[in-house]
This record gives sequence, structure tokens and C-alpha cells, in this order.
Amino acid sequence: MPSRRYEFRVAGLLSERTRGAFRDMAVRDAPAETIISGEVVDDSHLHGVLALIQTLGLRVVSVNEVPRAADDPSDDRGETRS
Repeated sequence: MPSRRYEFRVAGLLSERTRGAFRDMAVRDAPAETIISGEVVDDSHLHGVLALIQTLGLRVVSVNEVPRAADDPSDDRGETRS
């Protein structure tokens, strides 16, 4: 599975400590939710992120695969284009 970009929305705002658990992802606040987004390399990685969310006791609002931005420098293998 080529890497894909995902957006995980969880209820509430996260503490700095909880945000730190998502090292390879962007974490940003949205009204009444927190959005955790980033590249997911395979199904195992996806399930790992979901398991981490569950372990932290967060309530998932939604999980969506999102399109890459037109200016995203990585290709489907996660490699940088020249």
C-alpha cells in the first residue's frame, strides 16, 4: 500500500503531553476538536495510530483519507521529487 494522508479528528483539545504522543503527525486545534494528520505508510501503521488514540482514551469523531496538496513534494512512496 503506498503511503496515504489521513486526518483523525478527536473530541476535545489535547494537552501538550498528549500531542507529543503523535510525533510524526501534525496536531492542530479546531473548534471543539483536535485534528491529527499525516502520512500513513500501510494498514499496520493506520491500526497503530488508531490503537494509540484508543490507549490515550480519546474519542474518535472521524477518520478520513485526504488528498495530498498539489505542492506536496513526496510521491506515493514517500520519496521527495527532484
